[in-house]
Amino acid sequence: MSDRGEQGSIAVEFAILVPAFVLLIAVAAVVGRQTVAQTAIEGAAHDAARAASISRTAAAAQARGADAARSVLDEQGLHCDPVTITVDTSQFGRPVGQAAAVTATVSCSVAFSDIAVPGMPGNRTISATFTSPLDIYRSRS
Repeated sequence: MSDRGEQGSIAVEFAILVPAFVLLIAVAAVVGRQTVAQTAIEGAAHDAARAASISRTAAAAQARGADAARSVLDEQGLHCDPVTITVDTSQFGRPVGQAAAVTATVSCSVAFSDIAVPGMPGNRTISATFTSPLDIYRSRS
């Protein structure tokens, strides 16, 4: 019996399996980056709504909410281009004693271009919304 018929089979297996393995790693990197980004954006929306809900005025709520969201994104090392932070303070006009809330929405375009895999998207927009109640018995304007 001769082993000459199997010469080169390892090279063929290597040529078939390596691209598939590299593609699998690239897909895992994209999914991982998207998961980390989604978690950071949800945290930013949560902190923005919470910071806005403890403010006394609608203008202060918008500023504090936006600052809180940017702070979370910076702490997480998430660089979005562009990032959109919207703080809805329309319910600040409700009279004391009525239920009211502040809603913060954070939207971020996360880039995948550094993970160079043909057919993969270049970037993806991820967003999160969180609502935080205003104190019913605290004055607001």
